[in-house]
Amino acid sequence: MATASVASSRIQVPADALSTRLVSLDVFRGLTMAAMVVVNNPGDGGHVYWPLEHAAWDGWTPTDLIFPFFLFIVGVAITLSRKSAAWGTILRRSALIVGIGWALALYPRFNFAQWRLPGVLPRIGVCYLAAAAIYKTTGGGAGDRLRQAVIFTTAAVALCVGYWFWMTHVPTPAGIVGDLTPYGNWGAYVDRAVFGTPHLWSVSKTWDPEGLLSTIPAVATTLLGIVTGLWLRADASPERKTAGLLAAAAAGIAIGYAWNPYFPINKNLWTSSYVFFTAGAASLLLALCYWAIDVRGWRSWTKPFVILGTNAITLFAASALLVKTLLSITVGEVDGEPLSLWSFLYARGFEPFFDPYIASLLFALANLAILFVLLAWMYRRRLFLRV
Repeated sequence: MATASVASSRIQVPADALSTRLVSLDVFRGLTMAAMVVVNNPGDGGHVYWPLEHAAWDGWTPTDLIFPFFLFIVGVAITLSRKSAAWGTILRRSALIVGIGWALALYPRFNFAQWRLPGVLPRIGVCYLAAAAIYKTTGGGAGDRLRQAVIFTTAAVALCVGYWFWMTHVPTPAGIVGDLTPYGNWGAYVDRAVFGTPHLWSVSKTWDPEGLLSTIPAVATTLLGIVTGLWLRADASPERKTAGLLAAAAAGIAIGYAWNPYFPINKNLWTSSYVFFTAGAASLLLALCYWAIDVRGWRSWTKPFVILGTNAITLFAASALLVKTLLSITVGEVDGEPLSLWSFLYARGFEPFFDPYIASLLFALANLAILFVLLAWMYRRRLFLRV
C-alpha cells in the first residue's frame, strides 16, 4: 500500500520493482521501525536507558519521535504512488489496518471485556483514511502541487489551532478550562464516554494515549507528511529539495518550541506544539537520509534498514505477536508467581551476565535480530505482505 506493509496476502514482487522506490524513505521507515522494536521490548522495564523511555508527561525523549515519524512517513508515501488509490482501496486498507490492530489487542486471551479499542494501528488506519481521502479529493498529485501543498498545510494548521483552542479554552465537563492532566483533559473525557474505561490503555483505565480527540492533530502530522511528499515530487534539483527539507525542519522545530509554553510538547496528548516539533524533526532526518542515500549514493549501509522498512507493519505485527506469545507461555513459578517464557529467557540468558541496563537493552536487540531474520528471508524471496 502507499503507507506501509500489512499482512493480508502473499505477493511476489519483481526484482526491479524496488528500483522505483525512494530508498531514503524505506531507510527512514526502517530506522523508525527498528527503534520501535527496541523501545517496546526491554528485558526489564525497570532498567531502561532514558532515551529509550517515553517522557512521563510534558516534554520529549527520542522515543517520543517514533510514532509521529511513522505517521509522517505514511503521508509522504501516499504521494509517491503514480496515481491516488481508488476509494474502495482506501477504505479497505484503512479497515484492515484497524482490524489488525484490534486483533493484536485481543491476542492471546481474547478478553472482549478488557479489549483496548484505541491503539497504534487503529490510529494509523484512521489517519491514513483521512489523509488519503483529502489527497484524492484535491487531485491525487495530478494537479498543481503548490496549490495542493497550500491546501494540506492550511488543513494541518487549522486542525492544530482548533485542537489547541478546544483543549485550552473550552471548559471540561468538570468546569475547568485548560486542564491538561492525564485524567482531566478533554481527550480523557471523550475516551471514557465513547469507549468506556475497561477499553482504555492506561493502568488507571482513565485515559488513552491514542484516544479519539488526539487523533485530530495526528491527522495533521500525516498531512504535513503529504506536503513533504509533494515537495519531493516537485521539479527541483536534489540539492534544492534537500535545502527545502532542511528549511521545513527548522520551521517546524521553531514553531513547536514557540508554541510549547502555551500548549506543551506532549506525546500522550499529541499537542499542536508536538505536531510541528516532530514534523520538523522528521523532515530533518528525512533530509539527511535523502541527501546521503538518494543524492550522494551512499547506500552500502542501508540494506538492513531497507529490509525492515519495506515490510513495516508486518514487523509491527510480528513484534507484538512474539512478545505476547512469550509472555503468555508459563514455564514455572517464582515465589508462587507464574514465570513466563519471556522472563525465563531474560533471567537465564541475559540478566546474570551483564549490567542490568545493558542486559535489558541486549534483550531488546535480540528481539530485533530474530525479527530481522524473518524479514530478511521475506525480502530475499521478494515477499512483501500488503493490504
